[in-house]
Amino acid sequence: MYRFLLFITLCSFSSWAGTIRGKVTELASGEPVTGAVVRLGNTSFHNVSGLDGSYTLKNIPSGTYQLTISFITYQTITKEIRISENETLTLDVILTPSEKQNLQEVIVRTGREGASDQTARHLERSADQVMNIVSGRAIQLSPDLTVANVIQRVSGVSVERNSNGDGQYAIVRGMDKRYNYTLVNGVKIPSPDNRYRYVPLDLFPSDLLDRLEVYKALTPSIEGDAIGGAVNLVMKDAPSQRVLTANVSTGYSELFMDRPFLSYDWKSVKLKSPYELKGNPYNATAADFSKVTSTYTKQSPPPNLLGGFSWGDRFLNQKLGIIIAGSYQNTYRGSNSLFFDSETVDTQRGVTLTKLNERQYSEQQQRYGLHTKVDYRLNDQNKVSLYTALIHLTNSQIRDVKSTQLTIGGYDPEAGNATLGYSTRSRVTRQQIFTNTLQGKHPLGDSFDIDWSAVYSTAQNQQPDQTQIPLLGERKNFTERRTTVQDAYRRWEHNSDTDLAGYLNLTYRSRFGNTPVEWKAGGLYRRKDRSNFYNNYQLRPSNLRGVYGEDFTSYDQISWTIQNPRGSVGSALTYDASENTSSGYVQAKVTPLNWEILGGVRVEHTNQGYELKNQIGEDRPTENQVYTDVLPSLHVKYKSNAQTNWRASYFRSLNRPGYFEIVPYNVVLEEYQERGNPDLKRAIADNIDVRYEHFPNATDQFMVGLFYKYIQNPIEYTLQRDPVRGQSIIYTPGNFGNAHNTGLELDYIRYFRQFGIKANYTYTLSRITSAKFMRIRNENGDLEPRYVNQTRPLYGQSAHIANLTVLYKNRGWDAQLAGSYTGERINTVSQFLDNDLWQKGFLQMDASLEKAIGSKLVLFAKANNLLNTPLEVYIKNAEAVNQGLPHQTEAGKTLIRRDYYQRSYLLGLRFKL
Repeated sequence: MYRFLLFITLCSFSSWAGTIRGKVTELASGEPVTGAVVRLGNTSFHNVSGLDGSYTLKNIPSGTYQLTISFITYQTITKEIRISENETLTLDVILTPSEKQNLQEVIVRTGREGASDQTARHLERSADQVMNIVSGRAIQLSPDLTVANVIQRVSGVSVERNSNGDGQYAIVRGMDKRYNYTLVNGVKIPSPDNRYRYVPLDLFPSDLLDRLEVYKALTPSIEGDAIGGAVNLVMKDAPSQRVLTANVSTGYSELFMDRPFLSYDWKSVKLKSPYELKGNPYNATAADFSKVTSTYTKQSPPPNLLGGFSWGDRFLNQKLGIIIAGSYQNTYRGSNSLFFDSETVDTQRGVTLTKLNERQYSEQQQRYGLHTKVDYRLNDQNKVSLYTALIHLTNSQIRDVKSTQLTIGGYDPEAGNATLGYSTRSRVTRQQIFTNTLQGKHPLGDSFDIDWSAVYSTAQNQQPDQTQIPLLGERKNFTERRTTVQDAYRRWEHNSDTDLAGYLNLTYRSRFGNTPVEWKAGGLYRRKDRSNFYNNYQLRPSNLRGVYGEDFTSYDQISWTIQNPRGSVGSALTYDASENTSSGYVQAKVTPLNWEILGGVRVEHTNQGYELKNQIGEDRPTENQVYTDVLPSLHVKYKSNAQTNWRASYFRSLNRPGYFEIVPYNVVLEEYQERGNPDLKRAIADNIDVRYEHFPNATDQFMVGLFYKYIQNPIEYTLQRDPVRGQSIIYTPGNFGNAHNTGLELDYIRYFRQFGIKANYTYTLSRITSAKFMRIRNENGDLEPRYVNQTRPLYGQSAHIANLTVLYKNRGWDAQLAGSYTGERINTVSQFLDNDLWQKGFLQMDASLEKAIGSKLVLFAKANNLLNTPLEVYIKNAEAVNQGLPHQTEAGKTLIRRDYYQRSYLLGLRFKL
């Protein structure tokens, strides 16, 4: 009876109770305020405004109350309300900045909110061209630690991953990484990559960014060498008042719960080869080579350690702004990998698998970044700034391989017999970018502006004393053992890029009748110099019959003789290269009524060449390519209302060959022989975009767009028959006629009280036709080569890319679950018909969680690769000769590679003053 009376009482109370609901917005922008505290005085009723700024208080008894709404840096609002039984009272509140800030400070603070989702949506809506933006706040809440992992959340963007499973390069709209370039604060930066001009995005810690912008269409004022798109990293800017933030976190990878981490003392590796230390005439001996790179230890790695800070303030009555931000990450990653060697035999369409390589990667990554920006307002109109950044990544890697011969040496899996091979490679890679940009903005009157930039940047890459030691081995009656040592190598490589650039832009505003017109003209000159050094030493064991476990028990006990005491610096991989580009543009933007029309032309002149430093009879020791390109563009935007845009655009762009690609080098890699192509041409593309954009409020959006690209002379790497050596297969870049690339993009962001959804989907269809090689038997029974044309997608293009992120925010909790799907795509283009290597569709799931503890402290956790999805590469056919081999279980396909990275976890604290 007591429980029944209590139930009736509660039901009666609820039926008499009222509800208060509403939305909290910010005065200056009208954007919703997330996290405002709503309290009913002298009661326990309270709530926090959700992702869309809304709040709800339920089951409030009839009466009169004091309702307060408060949020940091804003004035607290107190209202007296009266609510009756069964009444739903709607009360929307507009917050104004605290009176402690004067008007000038409010303006500066509003500009600082480049890190907010609201600002990201506003910039997308008002942009001159098609673009997507990830806000700094979204980056902070995401599970991602590097820019490369962040960018995979953008529609139409997938990533190419490195050996530990992290994203490294962006593929925009199905266009390979070579077709994109990277900017920092709108200025192009050089690449430390030892081969290509594109920048590895895993260099950049994500917590240094204010926002990440992806340009998918180019205006004349933007450099024209991007067919896929351009990535702009907008770094943190000086705030309006003192701000200090810091974070520290730690974590672990599940991979090393199942196996040890293999390491060596990479900090003691000699940076220079004997040739560099003692000169060209010197004959190196075994004593010149340290044992450090062959002294390995197995252990459980320590936990990962990550941290960062940001300090900023303004001085001299808000004229001088300073920000200093830094980030440090020391992580232990790796993978367990399978890789099959193969060969094409006789007339068959597929391949014969010849060797199974079981590879274990152990990688320690030390990544740090430091950037500063100082800006000074000479007056209300004129401003100068100096931006400096240093980004550094050291990656120490050991790859331990066990190989099983599948076609020779008495391979008998049932009896447990096989010929084995073992190989351990130690490699440390140091990559660094240092950039300085001095900029100025100067209005001259009400209608004329000048802005300029002077840039000095350097990028460096070092791979000192890369060491690989191979051993023979055997399996008998399921017992495996290492036997004798084979020839080893010690390799030194380093390269550097230096950029000197100057930018000048002139803007003039006028009117044509009642229509505003903005005229813009400008130019750019950049001198880029690259130097590349390569030296390789071949080593042979002093005791050719020495047996592992008898004559030596560890690799550092092996004695060596040097087969080429002066190294191989005569290779074409030691060269100097340069690229001088000069460009100018003119554009005009008119805005009649609800229209915005921007058109113009850009002209870019290129002089690119190389000189081999140690010539040994190469046919083309020096070469230059000189050309001029005219790149028109037109962008039209129609604003049907304040929330809706219709866009259409056309632009022409190009893609230049990389320095390394046109040098006539020839090097044997792990799987293939690779060669440069001095006759490689630039690619030219005509690009068309149409897009519908709807922004129902400051945080939500719906966008749908179509794009089309027609590419002349696209550049791709393919496996080809060596025209000189006949039967040899080389991996080389080439131009392949013309290509078409068409796609559809969908973007959707919607917040529902405590929940939010971010979703995007891209369908891409590209087509390129290239000659493929096949063999048939003629009437005499002899093998006869034939070439046939085959149409396929562009290298790296996935038909389907999708992202779905579900967010939750309530009472200081922020959580999100993020899924990213990349459909199958070509991983390597083969010279043989139907033998292209395809990467299987890839689904990655990540999660993050935050809990605010008071107003200054946040506890956060991140988890990556929750599904432990492997990277798998196949040939889309199968041969009977491979049946029964290990891991060949999928009908109609031949597995070539499979990598597992395992899950990783992170737990940390973030502090703000």
